[in-house]
Amino acid sequence: MATKTGLACLLALALAAPALAQDLLIRNATVHTATGRGTLQNADVLVRGGRIVEVGSGLVADGVQTVDAQGKPLTPALFGGITGLGIEEVSAEDSTNDTALALGMDAKHMVVRPEFDVTLGYNPESVLIPVSTIEGIGFTVLSAGSNAGGSIIGGQGAVMRLDGDPEPAGPKLLFVQIGAHTAELTGNARAAQWMLLDQLVDEARGRIAADSHAALLTPAGRATLARYLDGNGRIVVGVHRAADIRQLLRWAKKHGVRIAISGGAEAWKLAPQLAAAKVPVFVDPLANLPGNFDQLGATLENAARLRAAGVEVGFTQSGDASHNARKVRQLAGNAVANGLPWEDGLAGLTRVPAEAFGVADRLGTIAPGMRADLALWSGDPLDVASVAEQVWFDGRAIPMRSRQTELRDRYLRTLTPASEGGLPRAYSH
Repeated sequence: MATKTGLACLLALALAAPALAQDLLIRNATVHTATGRGTLQNADVLVRGGRIVEVGSGLVADGVQTVDAQGKPLTPALFGGITGLGIEEVSAEDSTNDTALALGMDAKHMVVRPEFDVTLGYNPESVLIPVSTIEGIGFTVLSAGSNAGGSIIGGQGAVMRLDGDPEPAGPKLLFVQIGAHTAELTGNARAAQWMLLDQLVDEARGRIAADSHAALLTPAGRATLARYLDGNGRIVVGVHRAADIRQLLRWAKKHGVRIAISGGAEAWKLAPQLAAAKVPVFVDPLANLPGNFDQLGATLENAARLRAAGVEVGFTQSGDASHNARKVRQLAGNAVANGLPWEDGLAGLTRVPAEAFGVADRLGTIAPGMRADLALWSGDPLDVASVAEQVWFDGRAIPMRSRQTELRDRYLRTLTPASEGGLPRAYSH
């Protein structure tokens, strides 16, 4: 059983003996289950073999490492958004970016390769990953981007757990970009995007011969696109403008495909239609100003309005999402500050992405049978003033350090003033 020496000593023990960490009992926590059970006060979570086996009160497990949470919040490890974590290291250095394919010569030469799979370039040793995990982020979706020389179909990605596993944690997802951002790839005509998508569907269905002079897909591309058209995978569409979202709903219904929306700055205008079509929307709740003509209707109340209509709402960042994945909980907190119920804010970082992207049987909730990917917080996890005190993957406590914390510690000044010869720790004396 835990002693009164405090949480810090117990966590130090966890780091010193990682082999024991797959069996774990966390006691006396405020457990935010992200399930229908809601939040449980003074609750315990028992983990065996890396899986949650029981959630309740007064649990006892002899010989199992025990952590007294002292009433602090315990959540599932959070979703980091739709990012390039592990496939984007330094934004300004092309050799470290594997997020998009560009085989065409320039923006006027579109090359469509839906079979492109960014997960094959995933680096589980990226220095960006610990920066996110020590702040409670446990999984992300790798996105295939659309760039000049590529196409409005960026390619495939998937859910990746950030525990060091190099393999995708869930089914493949196809990424498509619609609107002004990729209009240059389609002759600067928005309507041409739908024309080309319909042509690609005809190719995948065999209505346009593979050897036709107009064909855009390779044999592998046809097979890949056909799989999504047959319902074997979700298509994630980056889109903002309400008119484009309306057309997207028509297109998805026409072809019988399962979609999710990323961005959706004006999605609130079609909230009832999105709810009826069961389309989850991953919004950036900080999108509030008309940064371009696709987002004239952006509002801080987007998430709240969507959820009030019955839409499943998740969160993702508009810019530099890989380097700032840890900030996604600030997005959720802002959505809550603008009308979204708190439990729905947490769900947008846990249950909703897990369900939308095909990993809800393993991730996103605290319930028996789930992987014990957990985060213990100093306070409200949707408040940026709170920090993750400990994160576990499969019940195994991770070292709470990253390149950033190591640099901080290296250059901290000593207590001796510089006037008396004091130097940062990085310098020898």
